[in-house]
Amino acid sequence: MGNKAFQWLSERLASQRWKYWALQASGWGGYTLLTFVGSFFWVKNHWLHSGYIAVATASGVALSELMRRGFHRLWHRPAAVRFFGSLMVVVLAAAVWAAIKFGGSLWLYGKESEEHPFVLAVYWFSYSFLLLMTWAALYYGIKYYQASQDQQEKMLLAESAAHQAQLKMLRYQLNPHFLFNTLNAISTLILDNEGRTANSMVSRLSQFLRHSLDNDPMQKVTLAREVEALMLYLDIEKVRFADRLGVNVDLEGDSSKALVPSLLLQPLVENAIKYGISQREWGGEITIRARVFAGELLLEVSDNGPGMSERELKSLGTGRGVGIRNTCERLRALYGEEQKVRFRNQPGGGLAVHIRIPFEQE
Repeated sequence: MGNKAFQWLSERLASQRWKYWALQASGWGGYTLLTFVGSFFWVKNHWLHSGYIAVATASGVALSELMRRGFHRLWHRPAAVRFFGSLMVVVLAAAVWAAIKFGGSLWLYGKESEEHPFVLAVYWFSYSFLLLMTWAALYYGIKYYQASQDQQEKMLLAESAAHQAQLKMLRYQLNPHFLFNTLNAISTLILDNEGRTANSMVSRLSQFLRHSLDNDPMQKVTLAREVEALMLYLDIEKVRFADRLGVNVDLEGDSSKALVPSLLLQPLVENAIKYGISQREWGGEITIRARVFAGELLLEVSDNGPGMSERELKSLGTGRGVGIRNTCERLRALYGEEQKVRFRNQPGGGLAVHIRIPFEQE
């Protein structure tokens, strides 16, 4: 029963109208309590005075509600109109409330005060104006805060949508890029009258594309599944290279369970084949290593090809190579400063790509 009541209260307080009336009740309740306590020791008839306070509070609630409706009409007006219009609304409400309280005070206690009625009227108006002006300031303060929060939420949603669009664009760029290179290879095989090999390559290409299209480009996949997708791609390349292409995969510990962006490895391996393996008559070997260290996933894709010059190394990730540049941009978009991509020539020959990203699991 208690949980249901709490849930009901939470649902009600989630609505703007309930929040407004909750603030109204707490604010005017505090005013009533302070007024009663402040005058408790000097009034003679507590029951009569309590009725007076109740009338003053009820009229204050009614006037503040009318003020709110006036402010609501002025909210979308120009700033100057909104300011002076709201000021006039407060002045009128304060005049009405002062008249109610001043009239009630005269009716209850007569003209016992030695002060001139005009002085008393100014006092009641000033008192009422100060209270209602405070109410108006709080109302507009909350209103502007909510508008600011709504604007910030819209900006965050817009940034998120733009970010997702960028990631989707980067992810979808991989398929045309890879497809262009593969179709070029198939075309070469056909021109060389190697129809059977070309047909086998087309069949494996269709399997790889089906797999890549079945995956949501915004979803991360485990490294183990990413390697499975990579093997579909390597099956295509092995048709071309046969025994000239060797692949070693070493996933240590929990690295196989790590979440990575889909098709992260394919452009790196494609680059290794293009600039490493295909440059050597006897082919070569590609090695993929992964391990988890200090809350990070450390990935390495290396080959035993000729490597690259220092100038070419510096341009990797920012130059003309679509696959490598695309991969670097995706990692920056996903992880920001929490990722690092480094390229280096290996002492024994070949190029190694080192990737460091946060270790995440499903």
